[in-house]
Amino acid sequence: NMKISIKKEEQIQKMRIAGKLASEVLEMIEPFVVPGISTGELDQKCYDYIVNVQNAIPANVGYRGFEKTICSSINQVICHGIPDNNRILKEGDILNIDVTVIKDGWHGDTSKMYLVGKCKPHNERLVKVTQECLYKAIEVVKPGAYLGDIGHVIQKHAESNYYSVVEDYCGHGIGDVYHEDPQILHYGKPGRGIQIQEGMCFTIEPMINQGSKYCKTLRDGWTVETKDGRNSAQWEHTLAVRSDGVEVLTKRLEESL
Repeated sequence: NMKISIKKEEQIQKMRIAGKLASEVLEMIEPFVVPGISTGELDQKCYDYIVNVQNAIPANVGYRGFEKTICSSINQVICHGIPDNNRILKEGDILNIDVTVIKDGWHGDTSKMYLVGKCKPHNERLVKVTQECLYKAIEVVKPGAYLGDIGHVIQKHAESNYYSVVEDYCGHGIGDVYHEDPQILHYGKPGRGIQIQEGMCFTIEPMINQGSKYCKTLRDGWTVETKDGRNSAQWEHTLAVRSDGVEVLTKRLEESL
C-alpha cells in the first residue's frame, strides 16, 4: 500500500533551494577531483562546504550508520563507496560522487561522474551513455506518463550500447523524507507501474555496467561492486513533476535541461 506524497508549490520551492545547494557541492568539488587526492579529502571538503558555507545539513552523515558526507564510488564500485583517506585517486579512474543536502528540512539528492585525468575511451563512453540514459529518462517524465516509461527508456539505451542495468538499486520519492515511495526502477515496460502526476518528486539514478548486471556487497556492509569486476557508472538528479512536464531541481550550471 503505497503512500505517495504530492508536493505543494511552496514545498517544491524549498526543494528547489535544497536541490540547487546539492548541485553546487558537485560543482565546487570538481577542480579537486585529480590524481593523487584521496576520497577522504574530497569528503571533508564537501562536508565543510555544506556545513560552513551553505549552512545546510549533509543527509548521509549518520544515515543508517553511514559516517561520511558523500558516497565515492570508483571504477567497479556501483554505489555507496565509503570515502577513505587511504583511497587515492589515480589517472584513468572514473568516480561517482553522490551527495544529499538538507536545507530547511527538505532534501536535494544528486550524483555526477568525474573522469580522473586521462581515461580510456571505453570508460569515457560508459560515463557518457549512462548520462544519456538519465537525460532520456528525464525527457519522458510528465503528468500522465508511467514509471515503467522511465525504466524502459533507460534499459533500451543501455542495452543497445551493450551495457546492463543494475536492478538491485533504484531511484526513490524524496521530499522532507530522504527515501520515500515510489521506487523508480531503471528497467521496465512502457505503460506499466504507477502513473506520474503533478507534484510528485523523485530521483532518477541509473547504474549502468560494462559487464553483467549482478552486484555484490563488500564486508563493510555498504560498498556495492560489480560481480564481474568490470566498471559501472551512475548519474542522478532530483526531479519535480510540473503541469507541463518536469523540473530538474539539481541541475548544474553546465547542463541545459
